Amino acid sequence: MTYSPLYPSAVPTPDAIVDVLIAAGIRFVFGISGGHTGRIFGALEKRQQEIRTILVREESLGAIMAETVGRMTGRPGVVLGQGPWILGNGMVGTIEAHLSSSPMILMTDFTDTPPFSLHGPYQSGTGDYGGWDARQAFRGVTKEIFTADEPNPAVLATQLAVKHALAGEPGPVAVIYGARALQGMAGGDALPRIYQADPFVARAATGLPNLGAAIEALGKSRSLAVIAGNGVRLGKAEAALAEFADAWGANVVTSPSGKGVFDEGSPRSAGTYGSYGNPTAHAALAQADVILAVGTKLSASDTIGADTALIDPARQILIQIDIEPRNLSWTLPVRHPLCGDAAPILRALAASVPADRQPRSGQASETARTVAYPDTAKDGLYPPEIIAAMQAHLPADTIFTCDAGENRIFMLHYFEARGTGRFSQPAGAGPMGYAIPSAIAQKLLNPDTPTVAVSGDGGFSMTMNGLISAIEAHAPIIAVVMNNHALGWSQHSRGPFATSFAEFDYSAIARGMGCGGVKVRTASELEAALREAVRWTVETGRPFVIDAETSMDFSFAALDYTRTQ
Repeated sequence: MTYSPLYPSAVPTPDAIVDVLIAAGIRFVFGISGGHTGRIFGALEKRQQEIRTILVREESLGAIMAETVGRMTGRPGVVLGQGPWILGNGMVGTIEAHLSSSPMILMTDFTDTPPFSLHGPYQSGTGDYGGWDARQAFRGVTKEIFTADEPNPAVLATQLAVKHALAGEPGPVAVIYGARALQGMAGGDALPRIYQADPFVARAATGLPNLGAAIEALGKSRSLAVIAGNGVRLGKAEAALAEFADAWGANVVTSPSGKGVFDEGSPRSAGTYGSYGNPTAHAALAQADVILAVGTKLSASDTIGADTALIDPARQILIQIDIEPRNLSWTLPVRHPLCGDAAPILRALAASVPADRQPRSGQASETARTVAYPDTAKDGLYPPEIIAAMQAHLPADTIFTCDAGENRIFMLHYFEARGTGRFSQPAGAGPMGYAIPSAIAQKLLNPDTPTVAVSGDGGFSMTMNGLISAIEAHAPIIAVVMNNHALGWSQHSRGPFATSFAEFDYSAIARGMGCGGVKVRTASELEAALREAVRWTVETGRPFVIDAETSMDFSFAALDYTRTQ
């Protein structure tokens, strides 16, 4: 196949940049216009039938929405805006994408003022004296950066950003445009010429690694466990994972970032492991003689400080699948490292079960087990009660997003992720304020599915302005706030100083924005509020906030869930 230059006649650079996004299958751009990026917004205005632009009220919202789109679809999410604020405000979503390997593109500018870069112009990020250094700043929090000061390189940089966001282990890539690049015309006779992106976009390897030794180890296993991480989600390998587990009779444990890639209602699910995990998950790992780790880095935080009671290469055989070779045998020695795309490898392994192997029956997860509550006077709802009510009174296909803090810890431990693709949380960097913008992105991707953002009052108050964006974007999410008037995890860990909040009725604030909202204090009030929230969002197309008064008497920090027995 031969390739001719895309633009025999010159076109405005921003128009050509938007062509790249559309050709890459990007559906959403999130951001706020500023600096020279207004020219790209102008080009997006012409293409509203092909790509949707979501205006946010602050860049952190756009960055988290872009990260969520990348994480859930495997297609880069895009955040667009002015350099200093895509870096500063957008850092929340960017660093989460970087540590969670979510494909994402940050499209921004130097805010330069040619030819006065040497004179310290206002906001300039060229790195000259009197300004700030955009290249150096973005380099510290992204997988790669590309910069362009001329029109044709600006288009090529956008193509390369798509490639690098997806190549190997995915991640965030920054493209920083200079003023002359966005003001000029691309194509024509200028060099380097612009070709269609196909040859520049890396594709997953179609070949399989040698699976013989791994299949032999699986065949000899008496107790087989799988650790499924976020890489299963990124590699769209959920179905292949289920196929493997059924074929080999394996118990499946998910890492915190992998929660939601395997149906926790399945008898083969042992739940989530790690510091906030379940005893059944820990027992499944401890008792396994062979462990297959898929799309997980086996980090110290997941393995509870490399606790050998969970995983011990001295007594267990480890098999690891990862798209990034540097992640193989990174934290623990792996007997059989398999570098490649998780889905085809899992399917090949599933097809290799010996004919005489009898699959073992699975063991049920304890995520929904009976909870022992404190023997004290109760003031408000306990977090497990709130989680149980959501599971019982919301539709089975509801999508949940979590925030950081103690609310997320309770969700990791007590919430049963039904199906796949219906749960996301910030497990890479763990930023507060994640749940609301992530839920908005999930709702945009799944407009007919109920979507719930679960947060504490600390995280909710950080990004409650996202409800304004949800109204404007016609993304009617439900927000459930575990309101204990505190930074719960911090207060339970070290006391009330600088962890206590004044009392606020967040449902009233939501109603002031034009959302529905109600304050609840009892289980019956919560159940009624959940039903009303579903009705409201469907009938009005607007968000609904449930401010759930939450007791501080139930503390995860006081309980020991790291044990294997």
